[in-house]
Amino acid sequence: MKKFFREHGIWVLFATAVIAVSLSLMSFFSNTSSPLSNLAGIIASPFRSAYTAVTGWITDKQNYYQEVTALEEENAALRRENAILKAQNRLAQTNNEENARLRDLLNLRPQNYDLELETASVTERTVTNWTSSLTLNIGTDHGVEVNDCVIDETYALVGVVSEVGLNWCTVLTIVDTDTSLGAQVFRTKDLGLAVGDFSLMRENRLRLDYLPADCQLLGGDLVVTSGLGGYYPSGLSVGTVEEVQLSDSGAASYAVLEPAADFDSLVEVFVIKSFDIQT
Repeated sequence: MKKFFREHGIWVLFATAVIAVSLSLMSFFSNTSSPLSNLAGIIASPFRSAYTAVTGWITDKQNYYQEVTALEEENAALRRENAILKAQNRLAQTNNEENARLRDLLNLRPQNYDLELETASVTERTVTNWTSSLTLNIGTDHGVEVNDCVIDETYALVGVVSEVGLNWCTVLTIVDTDTSLGAQVFRTKDLGLAVGDFSLMRENRLRLDYLPADCQLLGGDLVVTSGLGGYYPSGLSVGTVEEVQLSDSGAASYAVLEPAADFDSLVEVFVIKSFDIQT
């Protein structure tokens, strides 16, 4: 045995070292991966890092683009809203100026009236192809009579009493086809007859007939009662001009009027039981 180790000992140590190194390598690779897989992973690692970086950059750019697009859309919506608000403000300012002008014009009337008014509530509205009327909760018991005028709180003409009971009355509105009254264009002083019209009644509109063919009416002109005949006070607001057209004969003009009173929103009205002119 001693002789064997003296002659072959170095080879035994070499073989033992080789076996130990082999076992160590096998243990290492069994705990990680195969040599080819490990080598492939080492080579691919930089590419994986580059792909991750590029993907992250693209994602950031996409998020940035979406945020910028959302901000642009929001800014466009705000600009549109701002433009609408400016337009509404201009319209409100124009309306205020027009209302002030009309108030000044109305205050120039040379006459005023001592009106005896009776307050009434609207209990029913009737609108059909043939009539437009209101029912009020006062009647003969309150001194109401047929042909009495009815106005709203702004002294705009609502209509005329057509039928009266003890504690009720029926009022034909100024757009009803059975209504007709003398009227005058406040600005031009042109006289006409305000009448209900079948084709206009459902649109809450009426006509101003028998105007001169060469009348110079403008949209928005105020039309008031003329007071001719003494049946109605003069100067009550009837409505405003929407459009002017020539009659079929071409010898006269007529205007389509929008009533000054809002029939659909009326809750309380006033019946003029009598009036006296005061100069």
